[in-house]
Amino acid sequence: MGKGGKSHQEGEENMAAWLVDLNTLKIQPFKLPPLGPHDVRVRMKAVGICGSDVHFLKTLRLADFVVKEPMVIGHECAGIIEEIGSEVKNLVPGDRVALEPGIGCWRCDLCKEGRYNICPDMKFFATPPIHGSLARQVVHPADLCFKLPDNLSLEEGAMCEPLSVAVHACRRANIGPETNVLVMGAGPIGLVTLLAAHAFGAPRIVIVDVDDYRLSVANNLGADGVVKVSTNMQDIPEEVERICEVMGAVGVHVTFDCAGFNKTMSTALSATRAGGKVCLVGLGHNEVTVPLTPAAAREVDIIGIFRYKNTWPLCIELLRSGKIDVKPLITHRFGFSQKEVEEAFETSARGGDAIKVMFNL
Repeated sequence: MGKGGKSHQEGEENMAAWLVDLNTLKIQPFKLPPLGPHDVRVRMKAVGICGSDVHFLKTLRLADFVVKEPMVIGHECAGIIEEIGSEVKNLVPGDRVALEPGIGCWRCDLCKEGRYNICPDMKFFATPPIHGSLARQVVHPADLCFKLPDNLSLEEGAMCEPLSVAVHACRRANIGPETNVLVMGAGPIGLVTLLAAHAFGAPRIVIVDVDDYRLSVANNLGADGVVKVSTNMQDIPEEVERICEVMGAVGVHVTFDCAGFNKTMSTALSATRAGGKVCLVGLGHNEVTVPLTPAAAREVDIIGIFRYKNTWPLCIELLRSGKIDVKPLITHRFGFSQKEVEEAFETSARGGDAIKVMFNL
């Protein structure tokens, strides 16, 4: 499972980016496990940096997941099949594939119900203690590798991972042609949520952020309205009024909070119309203090989402058909040297004009 060693061609040593300590990444050898009958060996070609990767680098933890020993980083990825297991029928060497990074146990009740994303024994790239995919090669189950059509790049294949979060959120919130959508946060996940909601048919989408540059990107991606907000809790009533003005008379049916802070969640609950829904996508804080009682009195539902399930085929189709274009989100590209890996993570952590930072291996 994302374990990396010698290539079967030319005896080349497999290398990977290891998180070895706080703020310390090193490119080191990564030994691949034996290829199981239902596995494939994939040469990685495109790997994106996620906010969770940066969080692990800066703090060695994310929520209850703690990095206790060196771990290979990365989980947004696509590559080319190099070898297939004896029972693999649907892929051949040379196929270009996007990888879904989470492997459910398929024994628990949740997996059997199809909700494998919340399997308690999920093995997920770069979530300790499971190694990730920022490596020359990985071994992964064939049924979690999805063939890319000829008109999609490997970078677009890697972008199926963040897009999957947005697609899963839109499914959970039942987005459609009668759902006006508010998106809190114009970071990478907020922006793919904007794109997904549009593809799902939302007639009007307003996006909110503290940063002018991010809001200009949202405008260029087709937001119907943008609202700049502060980080000050006292400003919520006035900002909610502005959000409602920009949204229009019908109001906000569904709000996606793609940040997950006290202020964003409080704003979401206040701005959503009676009988609407708030979907918590971003998990910024473990605990948030929100005006729950007034929201409950207006029958505003709160929906949680965690990662995604069964999203890759739809993401690939949305990209193939042109209904969604993720290419403008890829703002920075780096190769796979020690210096470039360090620079790429510094670029991603700085934010600013960096939205999605991508490695080309």
